[in-house]
Amino acid sequence: MKTKISFNCLSINKLNVKKFAMFFVVLAFFSFTLKPKPTLYLIGDSTVKAGQGKGENDMWGWGSVIGEKFDSTKINIENHAIGGRSSRTFLSEGRWEPILNKMQKGDFLIIQFGHNDDWAINDTIRARGSIKGIGLDSVEIDNLITKKHEVVHSFGWYISKYINEAKAKGVDVFVCSQVPFNKFEDGKVKRQEEYYPKWARQVAENNKANFIDLHEMSAKVYDTLGYDEVKSKFFTPKDNVHTNRAGAQLNAENVTLGIRNTKKSRLKKYLK
Repeated sequence: MKTKISFNCLSINKLNVKKFAMFFVVLAFFSFTLKPKPTLYLIGDSTVKAGQGKGENDMWGWGSVIGEKFDSTKINIENHAIGGRSSRTFLSEGRWEPILNKMQKGDFLIIQFGHNDDWAINDTIRARGSIKGIGLDSVEIDNLITKKHEVVHSFGWYISKYINEAKAKGVDVFVCSQVPFNKFEDGKVKRQEEYYPKWARQVAENNKANFIDLHEMSAKVYDTLGYDEVKSKFFTPKDNVHTNRAGAQLNAENVTLGIRNTKKSRLKKYLK
């Protein structure tokens, strides 16, 4: 009789152990498989994404090729850059809010504006400029294109807004200085002391975001080649602003290098 009871208890215990083991296996499986991959969001202008990002007219932005540098099994990349936009109009057209709403803690954001900020604040052609610098000054306008009243801020104000709103959601933010164009002066790519690359660095540092000096990194490569070789290798025949695929890949390589050299960001662990 005692042997029979002991056998039944042992059978029940074994059955419970198996059930518990199966439960933890299933729990571990779902915990692993249902954990979403982080997303790297890109915002900027046509030098980050030209057209639809598929090389129309041989124009490529670096954001359309940087996916080659990442392990797609571990991270998603969404390139929301769009041609012709400045730090101001990307916001005023309502493009930022939907992206911000999608962001989750653990995601990443790379920002690169500047080229289109250096335009008129109010005219009948583009009306896309921002106030130069990183100050808190602003100007009120009646936009000649949209026919709406608008308060226009500085380049630094807009970049700060993107940084701080993304960081508030637990997103790790990078700011890139704008890509250099094929514009030479005295045998070197033209630099300007008071210009967007400097302001991009300042606003990143002031808001404790990561900074990649893409402008200087790629300009140093151009310096060694000269205008003609840079034009034939890296730019489209159309202009000295938009890169071909090789030029986009060079800029993407420098963005990648900047990520690798960032001490505190987790983004580097998703690189190949």
